[in-house]
Parts: sequence; structure tokens; C-alpha cells
Amino acid sequence: MIGRLRGTLLEKTPPQIVIDAGGVGYEVEVPMSTFYHLPATGQAVELRTHLAIREDAHVLYGFGTEDERAAFRQLLKISGIGARTALAVLSGMSVAELAQAVTLQDAARLTKVPGIGKKTAERLLLELRDKLAKALPIAGIALTAPAGAQSDIVNALIALGYNEKEALGALKALPPDIGVAEGIRAALKSLSKA
Repeated sequence: MIGRLRGTLLEKTPPQIVIDAGGVGYEVEVPMSTFYHLPATGQAVELRTHLAIREDAHVLYGFGTEDERAAFRQLLKISGIGARTALAVLSGMSVAELAQAVTLQDAARLTKVPGIGKKTAERLLLELRDKLAKALPIAGIALTAPAGAQSDIVNALIALGYNEKEALGALKALPPDIGVAEGIRAALKSLSKA
């Protein structure tokens, strides 16, 4: 397994690049989130990689951060999601945006990615819910309920019969420094309009 690749960037043709490492030119497929942060051709580059071995090809995927690679690997574990779709997801949103979409169970955000329909987005959200937090320890991305007063507001809304997705959605519209009582009232008001 090739886990990391360091060398000179020879070619940049989205979504593929060529890296010269020790005299060997490696073709590497990268998401656009990585592509945009690559140096100019002729410069040194280092990527974390994932090698996919299929019956008809060996394909090397490259990522600028460990979090991108971890998210890519979690996406591959989902039934019906291949490498192309996983690359499309990471090209269409950052890892932090993906984590936020999973936390808020925001299928609409995922359907904006080309090739992701409503059913696929819902499956992604369901399957990634518990797995993404474990896969991204480096990012420190909070995939759990908010802290402090916000957590109390969410818990109160859940106790009143709203599901977690509705509660977190209502919380998004509130100012971050709102008090618990005032936050619950404002959240209930916005939920009653929906």
C-alpha cells in the first residue's frame, strides 16, 4: 500500500496530476479541494494517498490532508459509493462542510454535489452519522451536540418531541450567545412556522 507520496509536480490536469518521485511518474487522482492548494508545476509536493486495486486498474488517489483521506475512506465504505462519487463529494465541499452536513443531517447540502441525488444523500448521512466522528480525530471537528446553552436548547427541543435534526436546524438560526430560555422560545417560534 502506498500511504504517502513526495516528489516534484510534473503535470496538473484536473482531476489528475503526475508526481515524479525517484524518477517514476505517478498518476494521482485528487479532489478539487486538494487540486486548488497544489504548488506550481516543477515544485515539490507531498500528498497522503490511497491505492485502490481493481480487477482492471490500480488507481492512486491523493489528498492534501489526513482528514480528506480519512473522509474519502469512510465514503468508500458506504454501499453504492465508489471512488468517483467520493472524489466528487470532496471536490464539492470541504471535510468541515461534510461533517457539518452530517451533524445537521442536511441532505440538501449534499444534493448540490454533482452526481448525488436525494436518496444517495440520505444514505450518506445515515451511514456517516457515527463513523465520521471516529474517522476525523485530527480535525477536531465537532460532530456532537453543541456545548453550553446551545446544548440545553437542543435537549429541551428534543424533550418537547422534536427530533435532533429539527432541533439542530432551529439552533442554526439562533445567535450563538443567546440565553437558554430566550433560545427555546425563538426556536419554538421558528419551528412552528416550518
